[in-house]
Amino acid sequence: MRYLPINNSLFTSNRKKFSEKMKNNTLSIFNSNDIMPTNADGSMPFRQNNDLLWLSGIDQEESVLIIYPDNPSIKDREMLFIKKTSELIAIWEGEKLSKESAYVQSGIKSIYWIDELNDKLKEVINNSNGVYLNKNMHARSTSEVETRDDRFRKKIKEEFSSKRILESAPIMHDLRSIKSSEEISLIQEACNITEKGFRRILKCIHPGIMEYEIGMESPIKTTKI
Repeated sequence: MRYLPINNSLFTSNRKKFSEKMKNNTLSIFNSNDIMPTNADGSMPFRQNNDLLWLSGIDQEESVLIIYPDNPSIKDREMLFIKKTSELIAIWEGEKLSKESAYVQSGIKSIYWIDELNDKLKEVINNSNGVYLNKNMHARSTSEVETRDDRFRKKIKEEFSSKRILESAPIMHDLRSIKSSEEISLIQEACNITEKGFRRILKCIHPGIMEYEIGMESPIKTTKI
């Protein structure tokens, strides 16, 4: 794990804030980021979509969050779809979330496997007045790489062409720019850890030392020639 567990009440609160900004009888869909390939069967370390992480606490690929506050089915007003795991996947890719652990992390009670997504999409989108989709709308965004959100947007426009498409990014920008007390505490903790790391390596930095040596627990002493 890259960080200590975060109480899911933070993510429950974040989803509530977002839901309050949505138009009547609309739903929002958030996708995880892709795993970026390198060469052959290699891949880069996974980096979760910030908005999905902020809303759910789920830091795993092939995850989808649906928020539908006006869903007639009360249990499905929040739905999380995750990758179905197995012993083989655990061996080759590492441990993945179970439905139980996904609930503990997110606070979302309705957890489905990702292969159930398409059937659920037809059900909820057809009953809604519009769909909020996520997109990188940052002013400095210059990437030409097609993201999972980009591909998903094409799919929704093709399969549900009569539905109104709304943008979740402006809502997320407003909400995430104001940090809660819980978030401030987590940021401060991260700053404290970073400070301790810098102070530790300052003791061994000197002209001629290599970066890999700094990363070692006991840096190699180098002799200047």
